[in-house]
Parts: sequence; C-alpha cells; structure tokens
Amino acid sequence: MKLHYRLISLLIAALCATAAFQAAAQVDAQFTQYYEVPNYYNAGAIGTTDYLRIRAGSRMQWTGIPNAPVTFIAAAEMPLKIASKRFGVGLIMQQESMGLYKNMTLGIQAAYKLKLWKGELSIGLQAGVFDESFKGSEVILPDGDDFHEGTDDGIPTTDVHGTSFDLGLGAFYTHRYFRAGISVTHVNEPTITMSTDGSGTENEYEFKAGRIAYFFADGNIPVKNTLFEIQPSLLVKTDFTFTTAEFTVRARYKKFLTAGLGYRYKDAVSLVLGAEYKDFFLGYSYDYPVSAISRVSNGSHEVWAGYRLKLDLGEKNRHKHKSIRIM
Repeated sequence: MKLHYRLISLLIAALCATAAFQAAAQVDAQFTQYYEVPNYYNAGAIGTTDYLRIRAGSRMQWTGIPNAPVTFIAAAEMPLKIASKRFGVGLIMQQESMGLYKNMTLGIQAAYKLKLWKGELSIGLQAGVFDESFKGSEVILPDGDDFHEGTDDGIPTTDVHGTSFDLGLGAFYTHRYFRAGISVTHVNEPTITMSTDGSGTENEYEFKAGRIAYFFADGNIPVKNTLFEIQPSLLVKTDFTFTTAEFTVRARYKKFLTAGLGYRYKDAVSLVLGAEYKDFFLGYSYDYPVSAISRVSNGSHEVWAGYRLKLDLGEKNRHKHKSIRIM
C-alpha cells in the first residue's frame, strides 16, 4: 500500500508538469480567483487604490487524488507617496506542495506610477527568492523490473532543497472602468541547485524555473438603473511553448454579493462566489474538471479572505486608522 501511494505521488507530479506547461514552468501556482491577486502575476499591480490591501487564499486542487497540489498564498500591497510622486509597495508569499515536491516564492515588490490617458500606469519590479525541495527520503524504487533500478543516481533518496534569486517585471494600467497588464515572472530563469545540506557541494540536483508571460484584464461595468455591476476578467499565460487562458464573468450586487462562472481552456469550468462587508472580503470557488482527470478527481476548491484599510496620502491625515487587532 505504501508503494502504491508513492507511485501515485510521482504520477501527480508528472501530471502537474504536463497539464499546461513544461516542467520548468510549473513554479507559478494556479488560482481560479486570479483577479483577487493580480500582483501575484504582475509586480506592477500594487498600490492601485488608496487602501492597504491584504489577501490570503488556499487552493486544494484535484480533490480525491492522494498528494494532489495544495497551495497557500498571502499578499499585501499599498500606495506610497514620496515628494509628490506616487509609488506602490508590496509583499507576496506563495507555497505549494505537490506530491514529493514543495516550492515557495517570497518577493518584495515596488512600482512607479504616472498618470496616463485618464488613468494610471504602473511599472513594477519584484525581487525575491525561489525555494524548491524534494522529499527524497520517501522515494521507493522497486527492484526486479526493466524500468527501475534501486540505485538510480538521478533520483535523490534523501531530502534535498535549494534556493535561488528570482526576478519579475510588469506593467499595469488602471482606469475607472477597467484594469489591464502584461508581465513576466522568473525573468532571470533561476536555476535552483538542490542538495542534501543546501550547500550545493555534493549530491546536486538542478531545477530550472522558466520564464512565464501573462496578460491580465478585468472590468467593472455598472448596469444602468440597477444595483448590479458586471465584472468580466481574463488571464492569458504562456511559457512561449504552451499557452492557456481562463475567462470569468461575475455579477456584483450592491457592492456586497458576487457570483459568477469561469472557464479555463480545456481544463475546468468554475463557480465563484464572494461577499464584502465594510472592509472585509470572503471568496470561494469550485472547479469542475472537463479533462480526463475528471475520472479520478472530484474537482478543486479555493477559499480567500481579505481586509483593506483606508490610507491618506496627503500631508494631513484626515482618516482615523484603526488597528486590526481591535476591529
């Protein structure tokens, strides 16, 4: 039974590596509610409002399959004014476990802003680290067949990990009725050298994080003489070999309740729900797979929570800031 689960884990890792991109591209997590954290894909998508915005989410992908991907993300971003110039600053942290693999991205973001065509253009940079680990101590290589060797040097049999510098770039445009941006993650294509002690001196295994380009756009269209708004959104991503896209349409009522449907190309259809109360936000989505994986998976679940705090960028502080601890 233990061997059975190990083989399933390796199969899941292989599926994840070929689902939409080649293996080098599987360092960015997949989120159905991508419109809640555009700064995960684009370093320029920070400080676009007058709020300190905090978002945290968790995704359980392909439930029903042992050791399927589980992802956690936390992000914070806010505007900043220095010498009459507008900037944005942010932090992003994402961790994903996938079979015997685990990766973590940690980045600091900064963006410069300028007025353009009745909107605001933001040019952003993300600098941070990418950490990859593999739980080789749980690998079991069977003997006595034509496909495996119990002493295969290409597969680590101890826990290994490594860390490398990571860089991202993005441009993001914000208008009253829409937002749009283009970006590239892992610009420097970091190569992570994994070893038993992390020093990279022996038992080395390399993992390369390939560049991924994104195009993001969403809008907010008020429905005349009603309390509804229509919010379409689009995310296109490519590693320059494979390209995929997802599209979502949501309806928002009284700036309080949101519901919508989404479609990820040749992968899944999704139901999204959201609620806002004062400065708090909750979101949920469910993906139903339309690919062959539907035979073994019950779908994917995603939950989000957020908080925002109004900031005053003027010289005089006209807004009273309340501590989150006493809300």
